[in-house]
Amino acid sequence: MLSNKNELYISIKIKISMKKLIFRKFIIDVLIFFAASITIMGLIVWTLQAVNYFDFVTEDGHGLKVYFAFTLLNFPKIIHRIFPFVFFISLFYTIIRYEANNQLNIFWLNGVNKIKFTNVILIFSSILMLVQIFLGSYLSPISQLKARMLIKESNIDFFTNLIKDGKFINAVNGLTIFIENKDSKNYSNIFIEDSTKGFSRMIYAKKGVIISDQKNKQFLLEDGKVLNNDDNRINTFEFDQINFSLDAFSSNSITKPKIQEINSNHLLKCVIDRNYSNKKKCEDSETLRETKQELLKRFFKPIYIPLIAMLCCLLFISGKFKPNYEKTKKIVFLIGILIIIISETSLRYSAASNFSLLLYFITPFIFFLIFYKFSFNKIKYV
Repeated sequence: MLSNKNELYISIKIKISMKKLIFRKFIIDVLIFFAASITIMGLIVWTLQAVNYFDFVTEDGHGLKVYFAFTLLNFPKIIHRIFPFVFFISLFYTIIRYEANNQLNIFWLNGVNKIKFTNVILIFSSILMLVQIFLGSYLSPISQLKARMLIKESNIDFFTNLIKDGKFINAVNGLTIFIENKDSKNYSNIFIEDSTKGFSRMIYAKKGVIISDQKNKQFLLEDGKVLNNDDNRINTFEFDQINFSLDAFSSNSITKPKIQEINSNHLLKCVIDRNYSNKKKCEDSETLRETKQELLKRFFKPIYIPLIAMLCCLLFISGKFKPNYEKTKKIVFLIGILIIIISETSLRYSAASNFSLLLYFITPFIFFLIFYKFSFNKIKYV
């Protein structure tokens, strides 16, 4: 009698261990496919964006070091944006592959409960949801802000390569430079128009050379004339040699942080008391609406990840030997893509009014309850 109880106890322990191994293997397979897919897709999107960002070098005068650092710092933003789509594809593909290889049938025959399996996947998706929140609320904003500050603090270290013979250079706000001839670092017949100090100044020099180090950059001009025009008062003087500093000028790149680059605490403070940390009042209704949308994108939109997971679990209802299996796969896939599109498009109108905000909040929960209830009722009879 005691021997039978021990055998039963051992049998139960073996089944529990088997189920844990089954759950673990499935989750690991999803994670491997997810990690590979998000890396490859992220690199593709990053490459395309990096090509667009090359204007920082060709037009705005920043160096290659700044360019590569800026593009790399934007990589977390890319991962954050493609995260839900890649998760949906990864989970959908893994379930389909397991079904094709009869692995799911082996699970069911070994006593794996479909509802419990669904709950395990929902717990797994909830963990990924927290990862998505971390990406959106902390890592992505701080990396984008560092990228923006990098542009703001960088000197125009690619300025020399921007200057070309017989071409007007307007890479700096309020500064236009024309060089007739360029020979290595030596220039001749130089024309500079500077309107950055509240008045117009024009400089002509027969010769010039750019002198730069890690701290500053300046134009050493020789044998020329300066014409100042301040409130229609014109004065001129000639010079043998002057230094024209380039450090005071900023490029045409946008250096003011955008809303998606601001710390989440600051955005929350803006919404609560309409006051940024720099004491600038958030009175602009359009800015306030965009701030609310950004907070929803960071903290609430990841709720769609468990919803997508619940949708994929509907595939457990119909096996590959059933006549409606192919139709079920197509429906689940199309609904998944539709949900991702809805999560993106509805965010634009989420802060338009209190009603739209409420609707945005309750929509994913309604869909989740519908999918879960439908799945629970169907699985009971499978």
